Amino acid sequence: MTGVKERLPGAVVFDLDGTLVDSIWDLIDGLNVLMARVGRTSLDRDAVVMMVGDGLPKLVERAFLATGDLPKDSELADHVAWFADYYEANATARTQPYPGAVRALEGLRDAGVRLGVCTNKPAGATAEVLDKLDLARFFTAVAGGDTVPGRRKPDPAHLHHVLAGLDVSAARAVMVGDNHNDVGVARAAQVPVIAVSFGYAHGPVAELGADRVIDHFDDLIPALKDG
Repeated sequence: MTGVKERLPGAVVFDLDGTLVDSIWDLIDGLNVLMARVGRTSLDRDAVVMMVGDGLPKLVERAFLATGDLPKDSELADHVAWFADYYEANATARTQPYPGAVRALEGLRDAGVRLGVCTNKPAGATAEVLDKLDLARFFTAVAGGDTVPGRRKPDPAHLHHVLAGLDVSAARAVMVGDNHNDVGVARAAQVPVIAVSFGYAHGPVAELGADRVIDHFDDLIPALKDG
């Protein structure tokens, strides 16, 4: 990857769901509580994995489309608001960092690399997850899907906002994520990108177009150094 050979980058920006943390079961549980409230059928893991990545409103919309008709806009907005409140209150019931994630963050922090989060998850739920899992201490800049008005991944303004908070240029940064939006925002912002193979990609990770794919967080720092 351009700009990282034989040395670590100035900053590494991470996606959250499916990259730093395995949050799928809390998302499934929250969606199924919502589906039960409105008399819809429950959703399984495979279905929800394919819905994740474009923000909470789109997640709820896809859940309704998968179980029947889409409510009218005003009703859908009410359901999105209800789910947002419910999920934020229960966002870490079963969510955990992926194996090796904390060790990798510690290694990068100790090496002087600035760390950020760029996620389409709402800022409130993002803060809840980072705080409850004791991950917030690692990050200087965090942007949720509603942090930059009207902008979220793959819009490069979302990633540029995080880089500005880190005071690191795109040329000295690397994005780490698990799906098309992460690769898309990195490409749009002209930032190298590493994809993890264990997240919630909607297809083969090898086809996302990342500069490198890793299978475990123990591989991250070597990948950043080797380029």
